[in-house]
Amino acid sequence: MKVCVLLSGGMDSVVVFHQALREHEVAACLSFDYGSKHNAREIPFAAHHAVRAGVRHETIPLDFMDRLFTSDLLRSGGGIPDGHYAEDSMKRTVVPFRNGIMLAIAAGFAESVEAEAVVIAAHSGDHAIYPDCREPFMQGMAAAMEEGTYARIRLLRPFIDMDKAAIASRGAELGVDFSETWSCYKGGDLHCGVCGTCVERREAFLLAGLTDPTLYEQTPALPTL
Repeated sequence: MKVCVLLSGGMDSVVVFHQALREHEVAACLSFDYGSKHNAREIPFAAHHAVRAGVRHETIPLDFMDRLFTSDLLRSGGGIPDGHYAEDSMKRTVVPFRNGIMLAIAAGFAESVEAEAVVIAAHSGDHAIYPDCREPFMQGMAAAMEEGTYARIRLLRPFIDMDKAAIASRGAELGVDFSETWSCYKGGDLHCGVCGTCVERREAFLLAGLTDPTLYEQTPALPTL
């Protein structure tokens, strides 16, 4: 199947990209620069993986989200909270309807390049705080994408029932170099090690029994819920 992949440069999207390379014909990868604090750290990794695989990579600017939307994930927002990824405080990092906007664009792009489907790396760990990562939303968006395109673009979400540890294991099987991915929402020179996404990343490698190649500013004991 000819597909387009949403490739942010984070570990989940990089793994799903490499899986798609095994299973499909990848027409292009799409990154979105929507004004998050970590876009500048993530997107170069997305470009790196796409270029190395010889796949077209497009970065789509969505600067209106930083100007008009409220979220601490955005440069216009407040500080990124520390703690566990599933804590209520992490809801401050939700960018309203982000996946809906990105998938709508991806559906139009996919039809334009004669692809048959869009691949997204949404996973079960996202469900706690991100409503636009949950399967009911994905089912609705999938139906809209099919009904709204002549090509009946499909939405593939192979990781929707997997946790991040399982994704890390899958990436290891595929030979992914996780040092060439970015997670930290703070977007500093190094992963901070204590924000929700860093905690989730550290947990994933630990639970998967894999060596974590990430350089962290600090690695205190992992919080528990």
